[in-house]
Amino acid sequence: MPRSTDKRRRRAGGAPSYLRRRGFADRLSVRFAARAGAVAFLAATLMHSLDRGGYFNDPRSPFFNMEGRMAGVIGQAAEQIQVHGLTHHSARSVIAAIGIESGGSMLGFSPERARRLLENLDWVKSARLAKIYPNILRIDIVEREPIALWQTAGDFYPVDAEGAAIASLDPGRFSGLPIVTGEGANVAAKELVNHLAAHPRIKSALRAAARVGKRRWNFYFASGLKVLMPEHGAKAALARLEALDARFDVLSRALEALDLRQPGRLVMKPANQTGS
Repeated sequence: MPRSTDKRRRRAGGAPSYLRRRGFADRLSVRFAARAGAVAFLAATLMHSLDRGGYFNDPRSPFFNMEGRMAGVIGQAAEQIQVHGLTHHSARSVIAAIGIESGGSMLGFSPERARRLLENLDWVKSARLAKIYPNILRIDIVEREPIALWQTAGDFYPVDAEGAAIASLDPGRFSGLPIVTGEGANVAAKELVNHLAAHPRIKSALRAAARVGKRRWNFYFASGLKVLMPEHGAKAALARLEALDARFDVLSRALEALDLRQPGRLVMKPANQTGS
């Protein structure tokens, strides 16, 4: 008799009914959770792969323009756009350049393409973008920093240490920078500015520096003095000019020209002297 009972229990599941029902429910919930998690993972992986592959931007793709319908569902909207590194420009100009708005879809958005768009702007030296899933876009900008004002064709442009003209910046905001003019002056401005940094008295009195034949500078001062700088040895010539000014106050005197092109020779031309 006991053996028959054991057989019936084994056919029925080998456990009392209340234990069998609980075990079945547990197994069912675990299976459901596992399958749902797997489906969600596969869906997220698929969407990410399509996004990285550019299928949402390809008109030939069946997924084209799908991002607008899916972004909010799977958390791929740019709810936060963080822009870092700006000094002279606004975050709005950065966002407008890459064509995405706060709350807009990031599906199909290519950080690499956006980086190229930003670095095509005359004021951006470098850019880095990162999509921080699910809904943050971080943008790091290195702006071009003006070191001089380049006068060319009657207009003024702030230029950076690489000689890049930054037309989008108002030159009036940088009136304290040295003015350079002439062909190649924008590229040579970095070396000039570095030399002038060691001679603040000369720098403060200097009105403009004209590049001559892409080889040397002529300095123009507020007093009307023109100083002809040498092609080589500009650093030593500036030290010589500073010593002359300390001793004879040449930057304030009624002089028309001061020729420093030859190290062992000094030629001065008074303001009232005629002829060449």
